[in-house]
Amino acid sequence: MQMIEVGDLTLSPGKGSRQSKLFHAIRSKIVSGLWSNGGKLPSTRKLAQELSLSRNTVIAAYEQLAAEGYIESRLGSGFYVAVELPEQYIDANITPTGKVPQTPHLNVNAPFAPGVPDLAQFPHAKWQRLLQCHSSLTSLLGSQDIQGSKELRIRLADYLASSRSVVCNSNRIIITSGAQQALSIAVMATLKQSDSILMEQPGYTQMDKIIALLGLDKQGVRVHEKQGVDIDAILQSRSQAVYITPSNQYPMGTAITTEKRLKLIEWAMAGNRWIIEDDYDSEFQFAHRPYTSLQGLAGQMGMDGQVLYIGSFSKVMFNSLRIGYLVVPEHLVEPCLMIKDALSGDTPGHTQAALADFILEGDLLRHIRKMRRLYQDKYQQIVRSIEYYLGQHVEVISQPAGLHVTLKWQQGIDEQTWVSRAKEAGIIMRPLAYYEHLHNENVRSWHSVVLGYGNVALGDIDSLISSLAMLFHAKKK
Repeated sequence: MQMIEVGDLTLSPGKGSRQSKLFHAIRSKIVSGLWSNGGKLPSTRKLAQELSLSRNTVIAAYEQLAAEGYIESRLGSGFYVAVELPEQYIDANITPTGKVPQTPHLNVNAPFAPGVPDLAQFPHAKWQRLLQCHSSLTSLLGSQDIQGSKELRIRLADYLASSRSVVCNSNRIIITSGAQQALSIAVMATLKQSDSILMEQPGYTQMDKIIALLGLDKQGVRVHEKQGVDIDAILQSRSQAVYITPSNQYPMGTAITTEKRLKLIEWAMAGNRWIIEDDYDSEFQFAHRPYTSLQGLAGQMGMDGQVLYIGSFSKVMFNSLRIGYLVVPEHLVEPCLMIKDALSGDTPGHTQAALADFILEGDLLRHIRKMRRLYQDKYQQIVRSIEYYLGQHVEVISQPAGLHVTLKWQQGIDEQTWVSRAKEAGIIMRPLAYYEHLHNENVRSWHSVVLGYGNVALGDIDSLISSLAMLFHAKKK
């Protein structure tokens, strides 16, 4: 039940009784959709006080509205906007604004939605306890440090150093509202409008949106299946920056070796260029040990002044946490903070405090280790199921890592048709075309989709792939 606020309700000037004016004023709010169906109206006493009317005037207006079907009286509870309004209310001078056409809603976290971790496996009780511990701290109710909680940045610096060999201290870390804000700040702090930036193709769609919004000159770098990004093309480029996901390229699922990472660092240093490293899915490698981050390699050689390192907790914890981080060279800290201050200001304090404790008490590492084992099992299951139901037609071209697999096939159904059929069945897949942003390049001769298995229960994977296989082979209607 929604309580209706009187707000700007006023009586029109001119002739007529106050009761009549109040009737028409409330009626107008209702038929315009500004007062929602089923909403509870103010009591007659409160409305009389708000509008400086007699209570009898309000009672009479309410009774007239109820008699004509615009509101209804509930014994002992008060007056409510009618759930169904009378047909005769239509007025050519009134445009209903509150009526929104209802469209079928597909759960964005439905089976195989890319980028969603296993939400059921997160230690909710522990997380709620940590939030509760900080909920009564008055200091966290006020404005917070734009750079982020000092305690969280200290814990994060230790975690990144041990897990990814990132060379930094807490003063070089900026806490952001997710990875996307970190990417925006990184680009705005290093490039000016019309500067050229290299971007993987196919690549992360949200980054493509940022580049377009800022008016940068985007240059695509092809990512080849199973081979990875075309390093030679980058080394020959004169662009001012490159955006790259070296641990598990999204969506093609390839990794960059240490040798190639070193070449990228040398390219950046030689031309005073920027590397924006999005260390996506670095925590979940199943076939080999993770490579040292680009930033870590550069830092070991004293060459990290051109590398901006970006990560988030969305995949290792849960998406709606919306906490990311940006590690920058010392001379970029102040420019980045100015940009963050202008974009959003500070980051919620209670969540940062809880996250700092979550890391300090070892819960983050325990959860990552647990999920690494589970995601490896899920990866193996989805590959087995694809081979069993679709093996003659479809192959997995992404590496054993992360939370997604990328499929490829040559003949039969096109990717968009398969995606549409899956959507009707309550399953989300992404066509590879969703990640391709340079439409003037050569058209693919093969089809591809991306499936995220993170939020699918291990025991459900086989039956879901079986359903997708039936949709794959179904004849056109």
